[in-house]
Amino acid sequence: MAVFQLVGIAFVTAIAALILKSARPELAFAVTVAGSVILLLFAFELFGDSLSVFGEIAETTGIKTSFVKILLKMLGIGYLVEFSAGILKDFGQNSLADKLVFCGKAVILVLAVPILESVLSFIRQLLELL
Repeated sequence: MAVFQLVGIAFVTAIAALILKSARPELAFAVTVAGSVILLLFAFELFGDSLSVFGEIAETTGIKTSFVKILLKMLGIGYLVEFSAGILKDFGQNSLADKLVFCGKAVILVLAVPILESVLSFIRQLLELL
């Protein structure tokens, strides 16, 4: 049922923005941004209910909880940046959207450093066994 609510919010936002676009373009932008934020908050609310599953997976597999948190942050940043870049592209800001995506990838790379260090340490330990 949540998907229907998301689709409904998206269509209402799009129709309102189209109606306002000819008369008041600045309001069309504001309506689109407001609708997008509502969609994003709604999606975060849906996602928040399932976060405990990731903790259970970490416990069951023995993966460090900090790694799961990092992976969730990376996932969240990726979705948020893609979502925001889509809004920027809707308003003709393709260059800015591309730069936002690049910066998002850089942030994700920085977040991945502890995981990469752990993988390299594991590989080093395996090589020492040989």
